[in-house]
Amino acid sequence: MTSDHVPEKGCETILEPPFLVPADQNGKFCFAAKCIYLCIRLEASTFRVEGGTVALADNILKLKAEKNALILAHNYQRPEIQDIADYVGDSIELSRRAMEEKDARIIVFSAVDFMAESAAILNPKKKVLLPVLGARCPMAQMLTVEEIKRSKSQHPRTPVVLYVNTLAAAKAECDICCTSANAVEVVSSVDADTVLLGPDRNLAEYVQRKTGKTVIPIPEWGFCPTHLLFQPEDVQILKSQHPEAAVMVHPECTFEMQKAGDFVGSTSQMCRYAKESKATTFIVGTEEGVLHRLRKDNPAKKFFLAYDGAVCPNMKLNTLERIYVSLKEEKHVVTVPEPIAKHARKALQRMFELK
Repeated sequence: MTSDHVPEKGCETILEPPFLVPADQNGKFCFAAKCIYLCIRLEASTFRVEGGTVALADNILKLKAEKNALILAHNYQRPEIQDIADYVGDSIELSRRAMEEKDARIIVFSAVDFMAESAAILNPKKKVLLPVLGARCPMAQMLTVEEIKRSKSQHPRTPVVLYVNTLAAAKAECDICCTSANAVEVVSSVDADTVLLGPDRNLAEYVQRKTGKTVIPIPEWGFCPTHLLFQPEDVQILKSQHPEAAVMVHPECTFEMQKAGDFVGSTSQMCRYAKESKATTFIVGTEEGVLHRLRKDNPAKKFFLAYDGAVCPNMKLNTLERIYVSLKEEKHVVTVPEPIAKHARKALQRMFELK
């Protein structure tokens, strides 16, 4: 992804890639790294709409109409952003929506870098804007092209399945992409008993348990810093307060956390499960942004975050102010070199071809 924009001064601690958290010999991120991550999370959380939210939202909607733009927002976005978006969803829903868009001239993608890249790859004739360049996915930064090539050389003729939470250059090296919503189906469709899957180790282990295939994680210890914050002890405490609650957990969480769940799935699958379930109280094991959609879609039900500190600082860098400026000036245009886009597009399209 390229742009001629220089990031705002004062955000360097968040913007500087790659965002890699050191791990100990057991592959768990250390306490010091966790503290650093929480400090960054708190810094990012200071970006708030301080006033005139309604007026600003109205101005964005007017500007959107003038410029013939479409606003896509991930389930982890701030509530005020979700409320003005044309479509809110998880990564596969947003990618499909971007791919199918025909009328809009501009797609404003309020999420993180790899999602905006996917939109630009799947619909190259549209101008795709990422409101803030600092919205980079830490996990996507963990898997490099060099790591993929090294794993391929170690496991020749082994299919490579990559989570969409990867950068375009990485996607160009894989056979097919997947999301947390369809990873099990994608790996099941691959004609091989062993596959390479990256960059999230917890998702790879989840898929291995579900498919019975050998799933080799690349890199060995890739992870989502936000989902690693959830601990089963947090669920135990909430369950003691709400014994009737159903527990929903994202597959990027640890196996121990997944075992504590009644349901494991992506954010879109959680939303569907909550709507269809007879339960009226839920404990949610994923980033806090999804609570807004859950509560909005199910006003008569109660939702509790399994860990209150589970906030993705990168997702929260998007604000109404930044969306307005990005759309008004049409800046932070996401571009992917065509040689890379061509191969990445094939991997993404193979995923969408699965029924």
